[in-house]
Amino acid sequence: MHSAARSLARIAAGVTAAGVGLLGYTLIEARRPVLRRVDVPLLAAGEEPLTVLHLSDLHLTSRTEARVSWVRGLARLHPDVVVNTGDNLSFANGLEPLGRALEPLLGRPGAFVLGDHDYRTTLFRLPTRYLRSNPPSPYDDLDEAEVALPWGEVRDLQASGGWADLTNARGAIAVGGRRIELVGVDDPHAERDAFPAPVSRDDDGGGGPAVLGRDGRPLRIGVLHAPYRRVLDAMADDGVGLALAGHTHGGQLCLPGVGALVTNCDLDRGRASGLSQWPGRIGSPEAVGDMYLHVSAGLGTSPYTPVRLACRPEATLLTLLPAA
Repeated sequence: MHSAARSLARIAAGVTAAGVGLLGYTLIEARRPVLRRVDVPLLAAGEEPLTVLHLSDLHLTSRTEARVSWVRGLARLHPDVVVNTGDNLSFANGLEPLGRALEPLLGRPGAFVLGDHDYRTTLFRLPTRYLRSNPPSPYDDLDEAEVALPWGEVRDLQASGGWADLTNARGAIAVGGRRIELVGVDDPHAERDAFPAPVSRDDDGGGGPAVLGRDGRPLRIGVLHAPYRRVLDAMADDGVGLALAGHTHGGQLCLPGVGALVTNCDLDRGRASGLSQWPGRIGSPEAVGDMYLHVSAGLGTSPYTPVRLACRPEATLLTLLPAA
């Protein structure tokens, strides 16, 4: 009996130690951002390559100074375009750090949309709620004023730096004297999205010569926070060549060899982060010509669950290249 008890005690101690070790690792991984580089064969033959820096889900607070410094350092990349797909804040005290984080990048051609955590503060939620289908919102019983974030300041900070506000809107940016068309929506996760009325891709909009996509028509980039299927379908139908999104955190807690367990939206787990296509899949003959989709795993987490597993925080430098 004593021997069995000792064996059980050793097993329990081993399991506890392993659990503590795993928790420690997830806390460390969440603080180890990585820059990913991705090539996208999207442009017409003869077009010069373009670099797009994709930022998402910074979730800043007054205690995320290391993240601020890391984002500031991305200015060394000198991207042609910067796109921010939202969820910049966790608490209102993240607004001042956000200004410092983006300051070296503002003034470059760019575009943005907002996410739910630009509008509403982060609340504590049990991590297991994300494993449920259609979990109830913790905001349902709260007054909007109680949870409001300074979203107007978040918008104005980026717009004052010359970035295009794509909140349910179309726009365009000029890179090297050539136009890139843009279309975006407000956060689909909060059902704020309203897709803009269609316009012809052959209309130059008075903006001068366009960068051409692989189909020989003006390149159009779509920007959204949460990659819900209804919006991806609308963007594909609109002639978008590349859609950029965030929100998923790449699954945040992933299993090696399995990947993301959840996406926190209706996108399939296989496209929780990285480059894919919509509605087809890269490498499939049926996907030739389909819209490219890049979902960022983001740079932050909820301050209440500051952990990641097999899913490091990230920013991505996409290089748009002529298609073969």
